[in-house]
Amino acid sequence: MRLCVPIPCFFKKIPFDAAIRRVAALGYDAAETYSWKSIDVDATKRACAETGVELLSICTTEFRMTDPALRTQWLDGLRESCAFAQRLGVKRLITQVGPDTGAPRAAQHESIVAALRDARPILEESGVTIMIEPLNTLFNHPGYYLWSAVEGFDIIREVDHPLVKVVYDIYHQQIMEGNIIPNITQNLDCIAHLHSAGHPGRHELQFGENDYRVIFDAVDKAGYTGACGLEYGPLLDPEESLRIARELYGPKM
Repeated sequence: MRLCVPIPCFFKKIPFDAAIRRVAALGYDAAETYSWKSIDVDATKRACAETGVELLSICTTEFRMTDPALRTQWLDGLRESCAFAQRLGVKRLITQVGPDTGAPRAAQHESIVAALRDARPILEESGVTIMIEPLNTLFNHPGYYLWSAVEGFDIIREVDHPLVKVVYDIYHQQIMEGNIIPNITQNLDCIAHLHSAGHPGRHELQFGENDYRVIFDAVDKAGYTGACGLEYGPLLDPEESLRIARELYGPKM
């Protein structure tokens, strides 16, 4: 499995470009981040070029797709995020879909589908893929609409566009739906990226109830060619945690 380092999880006190260099020094070739407002584009591109680290994804600035009244605002935010992604050379955007508004779920589902259909010209112009993320509502994201990866896959198939996909977060889905390996391997056409953490606690993978070596082996054998972000809060020293994760779960040379 190609492993990806979410910069904010491990490097909170150094400049972003310096964090990219630390990622490379630890033997990784992929990173991701969330907010991009403070990123120095030139310094980051230089760090990526000099180290070979690929910045796989950033996040959108707007997340509210469940409310049709906010559609214009959401599309404006997407347009801004795509423009920045192009400047940075990033090909993927992660987005949430917004809170449960209290409207009937069928109406909110349709609002998400309509928003993503409206986004298609923006995505096509920029060449950027948008990835919606189902999240758990029991611990980390109460009130969020899209807790089911199965519904996420339904949304992707309804939109039916190659630049609209899902981030499948194994930690969140272990909490909400389980059935991890079949849900990933039977829906690879909908998935562009994975996230991981140990449950319970959202810490190192080896401290949770899932055997990630079994999961990654099954997903690799099914033909998944993307990466998996190590999206957890380390209990160990952050750099030591990344060294161990790479030894346990990284590609075998």
